This record gives sequence, C-alpha cells and structure tokens, in this order.
Amino acid sequence: MAVSPLSSLVAAGTKLWLDSIDPDLVAKNRALGATGATSNPIIISDLLRTGRFDDRISALIAQGHDDSAIAWAMTDQLVNEAQQVFLPVWEQTKGDDGYVSFELDPLLEDPSCTLSIEQKATRYIELGKKYAAGHKNRMIKVPATPGGLAALEELCAAGVTLNVTLIFSQRQWKIATENVWRGAQRRASLSNFKSVFSIFVSRLDDYTNRLVKDLSPAAQGMVGIVNAKRLWQSNNKFWAQFGLPLKQEIIFASTGKKLPTDTDWKYVEALAGSDIETNPPGTNDAVEKSGRTFTRKVDEMPPSSVLAEIDAKVDMHKLETTLMEEGLSKFAEPFKKLLNTIKEKRGAKPAA
Repeated sequence: MAVSPLSSLVAAGTKLWLDSIDPDLVAKNRALGATGATSNPIIISDLLRTGRFDDRISALIAQGHDDSAIAWAMTDQLVNEAQQVFLPVWEQTKGDDGYVSFELDPLLEDPSCTLSIEQKATRYIELGKKYAAGHKNRMIKVPATPGGLAALEELCAAGVTLNVTLIFSQRQWKIATENVWRGAQRRASLSNFKSVFSIFVSRLDDYTNRLVKDLSPAAQGMVGIVNAKRLWQSNNKFWAQFGLPLKQEIIFASTGKKLPTDTDWKYVEALAGSDIETNPPGTNDAVEKSGRTFTRKVDEMPPSSVLAEIDAKVDMHKLETTLMEEGLSKFAEPFKKLLNTIKEKRGAKPAA
C-alpha cells in the first residue's frame, strides 16, 4: 500500500504537530499522524469567532466572569481538550511527544504595556506556573522577548515544560537555551525535563522579499530555511553534551507558504527529517494532496555561494528587530479582537 505524503514525513523522522486546536482539525490531523498541537492568540480568536462555542461563552457570562476571564477560560478549555487527544502519545513516548502549547498573556508585549522587563518576567512566571499546574502534556509558550527570556530560568526550575516562541535569530536562541538549561539544573531530577524552541521560518523570506531585494534568485526565498537549519545544528550540538533522557527540540514554525511562487510544501520538505514541524491545517491538507514522498532534508544546505551571499547581504540584527515588532503586533491585536468578540456577545458596544 502506498505511503501517504504526511506518513512519509513522519517516517523521515519529523514529529508533526498541528498549528491549531480546533477540535475537528485536531481529530482529523491526529488520524493523519500528528502527535501534538500548538495554540496562539490568533488561533483562539479565530476559533471563538466562528460561533461554535457561543454556548460555552454564554454560560461563563451567566456566571459573572469578565471578558478577560472568559477569554482565558475558553483558551484553557480548548487547549485541555486537545491535550486529551494527544495524551496517549505523551504516555507512549514517556513525555517526549504528545504536547499541546498554551501561550501566555500577549498583552504583556503590547506597546501600551508599561511594565518593566523584570515586572513582565515576574508576571510570565506567575501565569506559567498557574496554567501549567496539574497538566502532564501542556507546554507553556513564552515569547523570546526580554521579559519572556528573563522568565525562563525560574519557570524551568519550577518544573514547567516550555515552548520558547518567536525566535528568529541565533542571539535569541542562545539566550533561551542557556536560561532554560540553568533552570533545569536546579530541578531535583532531569528525568522529565523537556523543552522546545520555536524557530519561525517563512516570515524571514517574506522579510527579505520586501526589504532585501538585491538577493539573487538562488538566495531569495532561502534565508528562512538556512537560518532554521543553522539553529537546528546549534541546538543539536548544545544539548548533545548533556546526555538527557528526553530530547530538547527545535520546532520549525511558520511553515506555511508566504510567497505566491512558493509550493505549499516548500518548508515542510526542506526541514523534513528531525525534530518538530507545526504546520497550519491548510498546509497539511495541501501536503497530503501533493502525492509527494518526503525524505530527510534537514541537514542538507544550499551551495556555499548562496550561504556567503546571505551572510553578506542580510543584517540579522535588523531582521530580528523588524520581525519581532511585527510578530508582537500579531500577538496582541487578535487578543484585543477576542475581547471585543466576547463584549459583542454580551450585547454591548465593542471597544475601540
């Protein structure tokens, strides 16, 4: 019997996680081989705006909860339901797979937030402990911002399983891994220590297409892949020295196509063979319909001339700064829209 495209991706060594916690899509993609999932404010906002969960929201309104409490209660519920689907994977792999990510308050990174870095870190630590408590296969997702990075050591030391997200550069990854490892060493045991680092991929190529237009055709559209593979290599080298029972992995995130000339499977194929891919539902559907067989490509780099051109023409500090600014706006705005959605369901006038 022929192997399906997604099955071949998994057989190549990739852990396939779904970039959604829509209950219907979780069930569908679990059947296709997905072993985990992730959530973020955009996913939660879009999901609740469908109206499919209005009865739950109405019940929470009737109980007297405010808009923010309802937003977080619904996030907690939906993530927990996805966790139950993937819990058998977590049990079978002894904690090495089968997780669902829960992202902390995006408003901490909103430009209007006046908290200091230290105050943001304290709040991330409080929220991370709160939403991790009692969950076997929940990852707490913390952004690689100054406040988020400053919270990692304490969260990890407290036994929280972490997904460090919004990583675009070696600088962010290095700080994140060092902070997480310091926290891990403060634990009584490393037997259940697990962490992942979400490297955003396609957004880098969108950036260079807009702002680094002098890249050659061979290099344009390859920056995200090169950066992700280099970070994957660095991550392997860093963690290999410790001989840990569970794997500390890279998540290849933002794997959906950004440019119209790209194939739907461009990033899926280029990064196949190791660690984790969190693919949007539409990307998984397109991959499954492609008829392709995926093999290990994650350790294959483009020609040295392409690498040299990327290094010469792409200012990674500027890239990181720009993409973080854009990424944080995508954090906060959907959550604000979610709060407005709940307000509308109360029959009140939406906030400005």
